[in-house]
Amino acid sequence: MTERDAALLAEIQEEASLAGLAHVYPPELYPFPGEAVRKRWREYAGEYRLVDDVGFVAVTPPWLEALYVRPQAWGSGVADELHAWAIEELRAAGVATARLWVLEANARARRFYERRGWCADGTSRVVEFPPHPLDLGYSLTLQPTP
Repeated sequence: MTERDAALLAEIQEEASLAGLAHVYPPELYPFPGEAVRKRWREYAGEYRLVDDVGFVAVTPPWLEALYVRPQAWGSGVADELHAWAIEELRAAGVATARLWVLEANARARRFYERRGWCADGTSRVVEFPPHPLDLGYSLTLQPTP
């Protein structure tokens, strides 16, 4: 990953998180962990796709690692395009069951994934960043590409 792409992914993630997750991470109490996020993307070794500098998706089979879209592009179809790319990447890698984590309190994201066939799989984890909300595990059975 280039330094420019790592910085852009972190910027998109921050903007989307501040807009969509302020109820979980009030910015006045929990500033966005910008340096940790930039470091994550600088070191990321999986596949990713950027669309028009407004959204990105990252996959490391069998995981859909991240999907973020700037708020001004919400509802534009960018998230659908990114999700479709991620599913095809996972299928191409031979993944039978895709996995992801989504914040329990992120109703918008949960609806997005559930409309696309993802199901909560009964797993959970505590997020490392304060206030340490709960992530729920989701899975999706992938049909092989014909």
